[in-house]
Amino acid sequence: MIFSENRFALFRIMLYLYFAQVDRAVIPTEFSGKPGVLRTPSLRAPLDVLYLLCCVALTADVLVPEIFGNGKTKDYALWYWAGQQVLHGGDLYPNDPAAQFAFLYPPLPAILLAIPSWFGKIPLYIVLSILNAVAWWYTAQFSHAMSGSGRRPGPWLEALPGFVTISFVFDMFDLGQPNLVLLAMMLYGFWSLQHQRCWLGGFMFALATVIKVFPVAVLPYLIWRRQWPAVVSMIAFTGILLFVVPAPIRGFQHNVTELKTWYQGMVGSSSEKGFGQREEQNWSWVNQSVIAVTHRLVRPINWNQDDSAKKPSRTMNVINVDYKAANWIVLAVSATFGLGFLAVMPPQRRRTERSDADELGILFCLMTVASPLARQYYFMWLFFPMTVLLHRAAFDDRPGVRLGTWIALAVAGILMLLSLPLFPLVLQAWGNNLAATAILGVALAWHIRHPPDASGSKAAAALKAAAP
Repeated sequence: MIFSENRFALFRIMLYLYFAQVDRAVIPTEFSGKPGVLRTPSLRAPLDVLYLLCCVALTADVLVPEIFGNGKTKDYALWYWAGQQVLHGGDLYPNDPAAQFAFLYPPLPAILLAIPSWFGKIPLYIVLSILNAVAWWYTAQFSHAMSGSGRRPGPWLEALPGFVTISFVFDMFDLGQPNLVLLAMMLYGFWSLQHQRCWLGGFMFALATVIKVFPVAVLPYLIWRRQWPAVVSMIAFTGILLFVVPAPIRGFQHNVTELKTWYQGMVGSSSEKGFGQREEQNWSWVNQSVIAVTHRLVRPINWNQDDSAKKPSRTMNVINVDYKAANWIVLAVSATFGLGFLAVMPPQRRRTERSDADELGILFCLMTVASPLARQYYFMWLFFPMTVLLHRAAFDDRPGVRLGTWIALAVAGILMLLSLPLFPLVLQAWGNNLAATAILGVALAWHIRHPPDASGSKAAAALKAAAP
């Protein structure tokens, strides 16, 4: 009993020290009228109080079933299991890479989970909920700060992206998935680059990559934009986090063996049946990645499948090609998106804070749908592109452009609403979120190619003068 009480006392001290450091190091001021300045929540701001109440309610959704019910379900029990495996020296993956994995992530996330898991399930769930709450706040702060509008949003505009994406945020808390935390990491990485902290930015990109892999898609962009310190930092820290950090805890050879098993089971396996683990989900309606939607459209794949129940087979292909030809079509579609992105990116001499924000918005759209598996909650990453477009809709000096941007946002929002349970699943199979992402990307590309006239826009002139 004394040992248990000491654990909880140590846990409380760690939480206090952590948030003291966050409050002191990251946020310079509580309120500021300057655009691009971050702030902490304030009890004097009604919408900030609403945010805190939402966080309490979402955390209760996690803790109440664990304390008063039969235990929290979804991925929380898995995170506790992974942490316990590290604490007791157990294996994270089966010896056979072809066998089904319980834990789908590289070894480092399990090591990170082991720290709060040592205190027990409830402290672990509290830490994960706090991380989601902090990530939610700073995702909004970074998104507005890097919107490139040169304007400080009013309270309602500041809160609007959070309202629009509340269903995704609920998924993050309810499922225990890290995508919101990863989004905050990536935004902090780009915010660091803008403040000449390239090595810190590279570290954040590396940390996000070793947690869930798909953020590695940022590396080609950094290379294209010749962000060499960030490129070197990301590559170096990825190696350190994958091989060096786990070695003292798991043993160097044991860690290398587990990394090899994980790679073979998750990255190195691909066939007509699926890729990685959970083959039944790869081609089903739950996956709205470019890969999955394209395959469903060109091959007779049963989209009405998941791991919960046997359901009638349903197909939606408009043409009928084999698996190899479908992969070539995926490659062509992906190349079209990539080349289109390069085509709209302005050269270095024409870059402004505004164009950089639009450019990053498109990048986040592409990273979201380029992941082989893009479930509903992956589209939480549209928070930043939507925030940028909301600033364009609110602050662009051209009335017609403001109206057109609002229309694009409305159409994208309507498409995303089609994921609600009252609509048929076939709409998700056809890629409603993918279509919404495409609309946001096209709107951002239009803004890059049609910036305000600097001679007739004070905001644009200020942005141009501030550009590096």
